[in-house]
Amino acid sequence: MRDILDKSLKDAMRARDTQKISTIRLINAAIKDRDIAIRSEDNLEGVSDEEILSILSKMIKQRKESAKQYEEGGRLELAQQEFEEIEIIEKFLPRQLDLNETEQIVKKIILEINANSLRDMGKVMSFLKENYSGKMDFGRAGVVAKELLSK
Repeated sequence: MRDILDKSLKDAMRARDTQKISTIRLINAAIKDRDIAIRSEDNLEGVSDEEILSILSKMIKQRKESAKQYEEGGRLELAQQEFEEIEIIEKFLPRQLDLNETEQIVKKIILEINANSLRDMGKVMSFLKENYSGKMDFGRAGVVAKELLSK
C-alpha cells in the first residue's frame, strides 16, 4: 500500500496536480503519525495495510463531516475541496460493498458466530471490522446488524 501511495505521489508531482499532491501528503502524514504511535521494540515495520485502509476510511469520514459543516456554514468552496480530497482518497480503497452485499455478509456473520440478541452486537461489529476494514461502511453495517439482532 505504501508503494502505491509513493508511486501516486510521484505521478502527481510529475503532472503538477497540487490537489492530489497535498492529499497524498496528508495520507502519508496520517500513516506516519500512526507508525510513531505504535512504534515499539516489537513493531519496527509500522502499520499494516489493513490499518492503512482503516486510516483512509477515517480520513474520508472526517472529510464528509467537514464538508457538511462547510455547506451548512455557506462555505461551498471549502466543501468542494473536501469532496475533491474524498475522491482522491477513495481511489486507494478497495471497492466498497453496496447495501445488499453488506446485508448478506452481516446475516452470514450473525449465523456464523451464533449471535442472538443486541448484546452480541459488539462481537458482530468486531468481526466485521477485523475482516472487512476499508471495504464496508460500518455505520450502515451497524444499522443492519442492529435491525437483524433486534428481531
